[in-house]
Amino acid sequence: MIETGTLVRATLVGIILQAAMYVLGHFSHWIATNVFDFGAMMISASAAYLYALGTGRGYLTGATAGAVIGGTCGFLGIALSAFLGDSRVGYIPTATTIAVFVGAVGGIFGQIAAILRAMGY
Repeated sequence: MIETGTLVRATLVGIILQAAMYVLGHFSHWIATNVFDFGAMMISASAAYLYALGTGRGYLTGATAGAVIGGTCGFLGIALSAFLGDSRVGYIPTATTIAVFVGAVGGIFGQIAAILRAMGY
């Protein structure tokens, strides 16, 4: 079962970080060129990782919630980038799909970390 409170908090963290990255990239060509792609994926995966690490509800739950978190963060971030004129609108579906995938992977790794933490590592 997905914990909605933790899901909302992790999603908000991801959205805020995505928005900050895209707004900074709007004013800095270096950030837009070198950080947007990897940064968006890392933020989505990290937010999902934090959810799964904090809940430790299992691999399926971590991957599912991670996909939701990653997709939500990724969609809103790339939509903001398109609104600011830094990305094409046609890139939104591709970027969202990538964010869903990396969010799911982040959730799986978060579950691994939760298991290791429970074992005392």
